[in-house]
Amino acid sequence: MSRPAGWVPAFWLDIFDELLYDDNELDYGDEWNLNFNYTQTDEITKEQRKRGWKVYSHCAFGKFQCGACHKTWRSARAVVLFRYRVRNGRGTVIMRPFGQACRQCQDGAFDLPGFTRKEVEHALLRLFSKIRKNCYGEEESDEASSTSSAKVWTKPHEAALCEACRLGICCLEDE
Repeated sequence: MSRPAGWVPAFWLDIFDELLYDDNELDYGDEWNLNFNYTQTDEITKEQRKRGWKVYSHCAFGKFQCGACHKTWRSARAVVLFRYRVRNGRGTVIMRPFGQACRQCQDGAFDLPGFTRKEVEHALLRLFSKIRKNCYGEEESDEASSTSSAKVWTKPHEAALCEACRLGICCLEDE
């Protein structure tokens, strides 16, 4: 499937497993899993930090579809947030996608983005690079930081319609 059709957690899970187990992206003998939490934020308490939790926010190119009027739009600022840690041989990643509201409906509902396989792979490879650095002490590779998607800003970002902007964690600083 090359075109995003909307938020599909199984798509992320499949690619996560492929990269982990077929490509050995985190080859340290720990068992990793990916979960979803649609309310988590980028804030970590002192207690969570002591227990090893880290946060990584990624800005990707996504496609949105309004649940009410079915209008579709693309955005180069589709935000996904990852919380991760490794403990006792088990690695956990908790992911949250952030939605955008439809400009036409303005009903306050946030629709979650769909992503292409390339965008999902890119986001997960960046995440794995952060995990290798922060959980296993590896240097972050130049390759990981230089593989960023070529961003083309076609329209101004509408912060009022962006869930991540409302929470202060959108990727506006990328400009």
